[in-house]
Amino acid sequence: MKVLLIATNRHRRWMTNYQAQPLPLGLAYIAGYLDPEQHPTKMLDLMFADDYLGEVERVVKDFQPGLVGLSMRNLDNGSNLHPESVLPITKEVIARIRLISDATIACGGPAFSILPEVCFDLVGPDVGITGSGGDSFADLADRLERGESYEDLPGVVYRSGGNVTATEQQPTSGVMKPPRLEELDLGRYAEAGFGIGVITKWFGTQTSGDPDRQNLRPIQDVLDEVKDLRLRLGLGKFFFIANGFNLPVDHAKAFCSALIESNLKIEWNTGLVAKSCDSELIGLMKESGCGLVIIGDLVVDAYDPQDLAARLDQMLQVCRLCEEGGLAYAVGQTFGAPGETRDTVEQKLEFLRGIAPAVANLRVGIRMLPGSKSADQARSEGQVFSDGDLLQPAFYVADSVKDWIIDHLQAEASSNPAWSID
Repeated sequence: MKVLLIATNRHRRWMTNYQAQPLPLGLAYIAGYLDPEQHPTKMLDLMFADDYLGEVERVVKDFQPGLVGLSMRNLDNGSNLHPESVLPITKEVIARIRLISDATIACGGPAFSILPEVCFDLVGPDVGITGSGGDSFADLADRLERGESYEDLPGVVYRSGGNVTATEQQPTSGVMKPPRLEELDLGRYAEAGFGIGVITKWFGTQTSGDPDRQNLRPIQDVLDEVKDLRLRLGLGKFFFIANGFNLPVDHAKAFCSALIESNLKIEWNTGLVAKSCDSELIGLMKESGCGLVIIGDLVVDAYDPQDLAARLDQMLQVCRLCEEGGLAYAVGQTFGAPGETRDTVEQKLEFLRGIAPAVANLRVGIRMLPGSKSADQARSEGQVFSDGDLLQPAFYVADSVKDWIIDHLQAEASSNPAWSID
């Protein structure tokens, strides 16, 4: 059975004024789980398509797949001021496929997994897959080819008797199959953001009791993948996907040292958590080819002024380490969280004025998701909405600052070219 995999993400900006088009890495990993002899597979990436629906129609007619898998990377672009939802695009793509093909349509990806039953109802595939999904998607293709039911597969979502049903996800083993990147426009992606993504922390849970060590991928496995991409595809710029590259710090240092010893001579970027960082690590990162780090925003509420000051100080220390080590960095800061006041807004702005980031993203509000603290807070304050409403861009902004915060931040940003307001 032929399988067509479609990446629906078309968001092209990170922090409004920064071009960043992320490679559909998850879809490439899904492709790696399929046996190409049993299931000839084609990938279609809509990121750079001028007429994306026309491109979908052309490829479906030419390739004639029996199964189409759509990856939904994000629900939206995360911007309160300039919101863009990905759901309409996915819904349009599914509708166009149905006009010209009887193929089974499956949806998955991080965005779909946030609220799978509601998302399934909204975009209308035949089947959904939650979680990492590689094994289940490969099994789905096998069963469809044999004419067997897929309703007992782990993590599948389907409609039965008019109701949407979801099965329980199966924990992943942590064993990753190599992604199939050949059909993607890698050269274009390498020049359109932070680099080609390489996962350094997987989703499978290991036996260690230390949460910072549970998901570590062996250093040599990562280096082998980078070397393969370097030699086979000529890639030289990467983004190490780590959810906190510096945790734990000894592993991060060992990784950088191994990368230096490998003599691969690559450029790379990653994200840092604002703790467990020192000048030695920054130096090793710089020496091993790191050009930019994204420092995560620790401040999610402002009820406790002492806690806010301590968290800002943590971020400041990491920013100073980067500045002293000559490593470019980007930071984010959230405004309008629960407990926000004019005083806490000024504290955050004073912090931003005192650093020299390549980019600073000033986010207005917190994106509410089902089960999140921000959604609970909004409901406790009298806001009425369903979990399904949160599939569309929805943000919590504290009433105490809601009426003036955007104008105030835009005025501040007008004299700081590196600042962007979202």
